[in-house]
Amino acid sequence: MSTQAVANVHSASFGMGAEGEKCFELGLMYSTGNFVPADMVAAHKWFNIAAMRGNSEAARLRREIASEMSEAEIAAAQRAARVWLTRH
Repeated sequence: MSTQAVANVHSASFGMGAEGEKCFELGLMYSTGNFVPADMVAAHKWFNIAAMRGNSEAARLRREIASEMSEAEIAAAQRAARVWLTRH
């Protein structure tokens, strides 16, 4: 996925079908630093949203990275997910 494609996914209003998968892909990208700088807070946020959209693998990976994050980082990721959800 190109940098432009990442920007498009960030700004898109997702359709119901692809939303969880796109959020999951963003979580993977941020957790691995693929096409974007590695950022566990952002990864947790996107995995959280994908999990809420029914992606069980996202829920597993969210738990996995949360075990390596501080409580403050997890809280920041949860706030970011709530903000995103209120806008989309």
